[in-house]
Amino acid sequence: MWFPTVWIYLVPFKLAANFWFEPNFWIGLFFVMFPLNYLVYGLNDYNDVKADAANARKGNFLFGAQARKSQLASVPFKIGLVLIPFFIYFTIIRGWEMLILLIFMVVINIIYNFQPFRLKEKPPFEICIQIGYVFTAFFSVLLNDLEMIPWQTILYLTLFAFQAHIAGEIMDIEPDMATKKKTTATLIGRKNSKFLMLGFLLTEVYILTFWFQDYVLGGFLALFSLWLMVDVFIFFKGKPYTVPQMKLFGIAMNISALLSMLWALYSGTLLHPNF
Repeated sequence: MWFPTVWIYLVPFKLAANFWFEPNFWIGLFFVMFPLNYLVYGLNDYNDVKADAANARKGNFLFGAQARKSQLASVPFKIGLVLIPFFIYFTIIRGWEMLILLIFMVVINIIYNFQPFRLKEKPPFEICIQIGYVFTAFFSVLLNDLEMIPWQTILYLTLFAFQAHIAGEIMDIEPDMATKKKTTATLIGRKNSKFLMLGFLLTEVYILTFWFQDYVLGGFLALFSLWLMVDVFIFFKGKPYTVPQMKLFGIAMNISALLSMLWALYSGTLLHPNF
């Protein structure tokens, strides 16, 4: 799940702007690839030790760490060390508006992971708060002095974040239930969660096809939606995936993410809605 921040960071750029010659583009890209993701997934692992220990798909490079609490004890401190130099630099070049945005991104992750809020175990808010990923686009716009992305694009990116999150929840139903972790997927079940994900996907297909006339990305998500319907009604239905199957899905997800972000950057269609 490294790709949502990178994907969303790249959306506001236009190839005609030759942005790759700008040092701030590369600094920002590195920031969303590691320091920002270290904040997001470092805090996630720090607060999910029990659930991860019971999760058969964890403990590898593809799906992330399966660490002991003692190994993760220094993670919040290290996150601070990694973030602070970037916060200082970005604030110096873009002012207090950037600092407020960065602090807000930290606060969202604290609310998501820590008590008394811990929205990650308060469905459906654990899905709703995934809108925080969209602020990566606002960070990109502010850092690189770009035009603000259209509201239609913001809506699409929000649904993209919701869909990616529910996919992870579907794979984690068994370990989450074993450790009494509440999620939308554990409450409504695997089939209903897939229907929810399908609803997000079909809405995205509609937006991409009719609002942006992006038939490549829209067609890909339409095929994915078709596969999900076959999954629900024919192949897996309410059965859990095996670890090898989840690894295959994970590899496919990474490949499709890379190809789709390159297409979105090349085509620029997500910056030009029809209304």
